[in-house]
Amino acid sequence: MEPVTHFLTGACLGRSGCNRKTAYATLAMALAAEAPDIDILWGFRGPVAELQHHRGITHTLIFAPVMALVVTGIVWLVDRLRRKRPPIPVRWGWVWFFAMLADLSHLPLDFSNNYGLRPFLPFSDKWHAWSIVFIFDPWMFLALLLALVIPALLGLVDREIGVRRQQFRGRGWAIAALVFVLGWWSLRSYEHNQAVNLAESGDYTHQPLVRVAAEPSMWSPFSWRILMETPGTFQIASVDTLTGQVTTNDYSDVIYKPKVTSAVTAASQTYLGKVYLDWSKWPLVEDRGAVKAPGATFAPEPNWHTVEFQDLRFGYQPNEGDRTDAPPNPPLGGWVYVGPAGEIEGMFMAGHEQAQP
Repeated sequence: MEPVTHFLTGACLGRSGCNRKTAYATLAMALAAEAPDIDILWGFRGPVAELQHHRGITHTLIFAPVMALVVTGIVWLVDRLRRKRPPIPVRWGWVWFFAMLADLSHLPLDFSNNYGLRPFLPFSDKWHAWSIVFIFDPWMFLALLLALVIPALLGLVDREIGVRRQQFRGRGWAIAALVFVLGWWSLRSYEHNQAVNLAESGDYTHQPLVRVAAEPSMWSPFSWRILMETPGTFQIASVDTLTGQVTTNDYSDVIYKPKVTSAVTAASQTYLGKVYLDWSKWPLVEDRGAVKAPGATFAPEPNWHTVEFQDLRFGYQPNEGDRTDAPPNPPLGGWVYVGPAGEIEGMFMAGHEQAQP
């Protein structure tokens, strides 16, 4: 999920009753809920390094106690710098324990979208993705936000009319928001399975199905983007689980699997290629000829080949012919320049060149 939803989840966990056990529970849990995303710092080594390490070791079960300890240290520093003592005692064991719970909340939130994570590193590097919610879910975001804002607004009203201030306000709202998230996941998981079943039960491809996936939409739990693979094609469809309608177009929604050229083979063995194919669940690797890669600072020579890496989960950008200008830049796409003898001339991702490590 995006960072703010993680923060809000941690704050609601703290407000749900943990803040009655120790001071700084809400602060620690809000920080710990977002702490695993510290791995974005790998982006300073380039976009491929960020893809390789994002949602890696900091997003694992085994590392959660360590992340909680780091957050506890930060909260301890905050406590040392404060002049005013908190109204209730600080129990550092509880602070660490609650921080670990909040850190662990990060894992199911990231697992719920289609990017995935590797929670069992270093024992298994397999990516796991539930694919039931979009990377930003407005309904979850709104529920968690209101659970924190409404009690604050009610507190302002109470002070205006002279009602005695409550020390722990908003517990019921926080619990309600967390219960809503669990219920929302249950609904979306059910509809996700319905969408897959509808795609598998119909005759929408001209070849036998190999596999099917349902990708979530942002707003509706009943609208899904379906990916279907056959031995020779990928096919895209849309499903409305309320009506049971599956919509696809044989012309625009069928993607014939590209030919595996020598340039594709060479690009797949590069740093970018290995990292990308390790992460991607629906890869589409295509030799585009000598076209300029998005974000590249130089154009390829006429006898070079530009190999594009896409993941169909994040939107397909079709080939528009043998153009000499830059093709569209697909989300989370990568590009490799391959010379006539298979030498690697450049790697590009997210608008930046990536050096070979």
